Amino acid sequence: MIQQVVMMKTRFWLLAAILFFCGVVYAQTDSTSLNRKKVAVVLSGGGAKGMAHIGALKVIEKAGIPIDIITGTSMGSIIGGLYSIGYNANSLDSMVRVQDWSYVITDKEKLSKQSLADRKKQNTYVFTRGITIGKRNYNDGGIIQGKNLAELFQQLCVGYTDSLDFSSDLLIPFACVATNVVDNSEYVFHGGRLPVAMRASMAIPAAFSPIRIGDKVHVDGGLRNNYPADVAREMGADIIIGVTVQGEPKIADDMGRTMSILSQIIDVNCKNKYDENLAITDVHVQVDTKGYNAASFSLNAIDTLIRRGEEEAMRHWDELMALKKQIDPEDTIHPPLHHPRNPTVMTDKYRVTEYVFENMTPQDERFLRHKFRLHKTVGTNDNLPRHVIDLSSSARGDSIDVNLQQQLTTTMRMDLFYQTAECQLVPDGDGMRVILTAGNRKTNQAYVGLRYDTEEQAAVQLGADFPIKASVPMNVDVTLRLGKRMMARGELTAHPQLFTCPMFSYTFSRNDIDIYSEGDRDYNILYNQFQAELTPINLNLVHFNLQMGLRWDYLHYRNKLGSETSKEVTLDNEHFYSYRARLDYNSEDNWYFPTRGARFKAEYAYLTDNFVKLDNKTGMSEVNANWRKSFSFGSRFTLQPMLYGRLLFGSVVPPVFGNTIGGEWFGHYVEQQMPFAGVGNLEYVNNHFVATQLQAQQRMGNNHFILFSVVGAQQSERLKELFDHKTLFGCQAAYYLNTMFGPIGASFGYSNRIKKPQIFVNLGYIF
Repeated sequence: MIQQVVMMKTRFWLLAAILFFCGVVYAQTDSTSLNRKKVAVVLSGGGAKGMAHIGALKVIEKAGIPIDIITGTSMGSIIGGLYSIGYNANSLDSMVRVQDWSYVITDKEKLSKQSLADRKKQNTYVFTRGITIGKRNYNDGGIIQGKNLAELFQQLCVGYTDSLDFSSDLLIPFACVATNVVDNSEYVFHGGRLPVAMRASMAIPAAFSPIRIGDKVHVDGGLRNNYPADVAREMGADIIIGVTVQGEPKIADDMGRTMSILSQIIDVNCKNKYDENLAITDVHVQVDTKGYNAASFSLNAIDTLIRRGEEEAMRHWDELMALKKQIDPEDTIHPPLHHPRNPTVMTDKYRVTEYVFENMTPQDERFLRHKFRLHKTVGTNDNLPRHVIDLSSSARGDSIDVNLQQQLTTTMRMDLFYQTAECQLVPDGDGMRVILTAGNRKTNQAYVGLRYDTEEQAAVQLGADFPIKASVPMNVDVTLRLGKRMMARGELTAHPQLFTCPMFSYTFSRNDIDIYSEGDRDYNILYNQFQAELTPINLNLVHFNLQMGLRWDYLHYRNKLGSETSKEVTLDNEHFYSYRARLDYNSEDNWYFPTRGARFKAEYAYLTDNFVKLDNKTGMSEVNANWRKSFSFGSRFTLQPMLYGRLLFGSVVPPVFGNTIGGEWFGHYVEQQMPFAGVGNLEYVNNHFVATQLQAQQRMGNNHFILFSVVGAQQSERLKELFDHKTLFGCQAAYYLNTMFGPIGASFGYSNRIKKPQIFVNLGYIF
């Protein structure tokens, strides 16, 4: 017994000695030790040019220099904030390269999370704007509200999204700078919610909406302190390593364009305190960012900027090593003590302990619970603004990942019409507490589309979306088209908790159509079309849309004009009732120039004039479909085979619903239009038409595309005689530039139907 006691005491003192020794060693390397100086890294603002900070951080890590404090402004606040919670330089490098910055720095909804109708709208209009009637919109104040940036920051800062003290609750003490435009004062974030602080620090005036906190309105901190070395000094830094990405001062000859003048205004205002802060910097890494600007978020630009940051920091290697020797003469610091772990990143699923709903109506809460099966086992008080769903027993298996997080916020914005939506994950024991916070109700949305082509000349399309506050979420979508083809459309869609979103629409069209015959203009037809459609089955998923309903068409013919020698022919007005079922699937990664994915559309319609028959005979049946698949070979070349056709059955086929071919897109001038390479204008073909096309797509640079397509088709009046007639053949070469205004380019084609070259120019999105 005595021996056992002695052995236990011996082990105890041995363990104590080991712990004491480890404590001494840690104390010698800890930033709080009095035996060494505190080192701060200061990162300047600069938009996309701030990617160079990552390269500089790689070298600082390689040198083994501990970072005890980090401060930043604008992009420097984003890089510095993420670094302070555990992202090292390599993880930051990987993170910025995988982001789709063309999506992140806009308010667009993610294509992979949108319904097909919303994706089409996003690829139709060049300008979208929220409009507020009768009340102020406090989320406004900039072209971009920054919804996607805020969502990205929430995902990257998992575990650090609650209100925190940045000096004590983060792995590295951190601070960032914003400008309070109420009194034009500098505001330093030493605490609060980290994603909000980073978002406020980079809110470029007019470009991004400001961040309102209490009576303060925060915008980009660069206006007051673009390089906050003084903030680092106030936080206790003895030594400062600074990284800046500002270019050389501009002269008069450099300012010949609007953007260069605007850039100069920003640069001049960002000089506040700049020279004074450089004076207190021990090692200054000035990265050469010539050739790039604050919006250079392409992958090539990011790669170059990170590399330049690393190369410039390496030029200061001797200074960094001398600095390390100064702060650690006995070489007791070994990296990466300043980064003991990586932060929690949303790459896996996490168990949900509870869902908390904030600033949301009870109806909207129930909608989300039903749609995403957020189990509720404990009753909630629907009179409270904050509702909690506690997950227990069988519901404890509920989990969340980045995909569900994005789906929740997308649904809150698009189905429930909230201007902003936030899904915050807070660690709770061995799981996550999910806080869903809704912003103000969505304002009315206005859309503007512009285009030009050689067939129709100029056209303008205006749209508006009006959410309706009701127990069942609804919205009204209004569209007005001005041009050779005029159109006005109103659409009411309900969003109940069912699998379908019932829809009713009414459309007026004034159609002015030129019909050609083998390349020569045959006649022009002018008619008004009134159309009402009830669609009780409207299943709208991410890549899939199924619609089934009843449609009424009334056609009022104005006139039909033939050649100059022919006389005007008056047509009889007519109406039709049709039963329709449509299936639309689209998984393509780009609306106009896909490199992967598939597209499939199919429709069946039964056309009558009295709900049963057509002209006292069996109604006309229509079957049409098209399928396209993209196969990529390398990163730039894509092959796209496509099959399509339209078959009409019945003894009576109204000419207005007959098959037409021509142009480059389905349903562009009339709904039954099918494209055909080498046919530039609308031409009627027989009642049974099938075609196959192969298109080669070559990307040049980032947004330039060369397209070459060949197509063959068969047509006949009887299906069994489809292959008894001459094969139609066409080919076409085209060049397009994919821009923020849509595809801009031209095509040159030839077909054995027209037998003469066809040139077509298109500028803008297709509608």
